[in-house]
Amino acid sequence: MPPTDDLAVSRQARMRWDTPLSEEHATLLLQRLDVRPGSRVLDLGCGWGELLLRAVAAGGVAGPVATRGVGVDTDDAALARGRRLATGRSLNRHVAFVMGEAASWQEPADRVLCIGAAHAFGGTGSALGALATVVRRGGRLLFGATYWERPPPMEVEEIFGAGTTDLPGLVEAAREHGWRVLHLSTAGQREWDDFESTWLAGGQEWLLRYPEDPRAAEVRAELDDRLRQYVGGYRGILGLAYLVLGR
Repeated sequence: MPPTDDLAVSRQARMRWDTPLSEEHATLLLQRLDVRPGSRVLDLGCGWGELLLRAVAAGGVAGPVATRGVGVDTDDAALARGRRLATGRSLNRHVAFVMGEAASWQEPADRVLCIGAAHAFGGTGSALGALATVVRRGGRLLFGATYWERPPPMEVEEIFGAGTTDLPGLVEAAREHGWRVLHLSTAGQREWDDFESTWLAGGQEWLLRYPEDPRAAEVRAELDDRLRQYVGGYRGILGLAYLVLGR
């Protein structure tokens, strides 16, 4: 019998970050975010904060103007992983991981990340409005949000909600909330396939190790449903855009 927390740890063990994003694409986004020495970086809905840690490191942590970061999330296991990563990279004195609701955070920062967490604010438009209050004047926001690559079938729209728009609609929403688009790029199909595969991989490997676990049937059904939804549903239909925004 595995430890009680082994399944929770295994689920995301193969994922670098909880978004469809390659190493090369991540490097580009951090360049566009342009974290300066001494900046304060905030990641709302951070998960385990891989991009946050890289952003702080990019800003520099040596000397009297060290860059500092805060990651906010409600997933205790992910936050614990983030703290372990920070310690392993000697960033634990510069990055704090806080249990909390993203929409409740009020302390402003110079650079803010919010990727795949618009739902915490009530949707994309609400998030773009609320995030304006935590990005300092002259700062930048790295905002990641889903959009429709093409009109979805009804069963796919029901999974993600009717509030998802197309890419022009997403860009227009940013403009309507006073943001200027400094950079726009989208996740490619290989990034999506890798994201979905690594999301599944930890659980699949756990099933192979513990096929007789009492939770196995439930986990197997969950993973099978997710794979069917992706391959037979939203693959090539749901996109994800990364916007670097300023105001």
